Amino acid sequence: MTFEFLPTLVFVVVMLCWFVFAGVFLLRKKPPSPPDQQRDRGSIVGLALQGLSYALVWGVRRAPFTPIIAGSKTRDLLALAAGVLAMVAAIGSIWLVTAAVKTLGKEWSLTARLVEGHKLATTGPYAYVRHPIYTGMLGMLVATGLAISHWTALVVALIVYFIGTIIRVRSEEQLLCGAFGEQFENYAQRVPAIVPGLY
Repeated sequence: MTFEFLPTLVFVVVMLCWFVFAGVFLLRKKPPSPPDQQRDRGSIVGLALQGLSYALVWGVRRAPFTPIIAGSKTRDLLALAAGVLAMVAAIGSIWLVTAAVKTLGKEWSLTARLVEGHKLATTGPYAYVRHPIYTGMLGMLVATGLAISHWTALVVALIVYFIGTIIRVRSEEQLLCGAFGEQFENYAQRVPAIVPGLY
């Protein structure tokens, strides 16, 4: 096995970011959670699809420590750009998810729900995207795909991820719209869901 510097660095940075990413959720100080006011279990289908997208990028790998694109000088430049993008996406995702979880506090949940006294989050990263945790998850998916996957697996994983995310967004936003009405509708018109300019 040969170790090329950039792909090895990308791999190490992305894997370290995965430990931090998991730690944000597993090791965070959990405030007491108020009782659920309303929960939508339909978002579990979206969660399963998001999980499948991660399984694709982790499961369909290219040769270890090799660039996603190899060959000519043009491909070397593309491989360099992909490597830098992977590291920036991973580090940016950590920042985004950490800020989002901190902003949500006791209202964060794995599935769509409203709690007693639920407040609509519109500050911090929520001022830029309505679902910054999903944006961070997308960043980690892209970073992982660029670090270890075959490019076709990454493309398929992105499609599956977006389908799952759309399901989750619709489920959560149905609850938020029901609870906050015009306030949420105005917020949704101003702020994109996941990726500015795309969705």
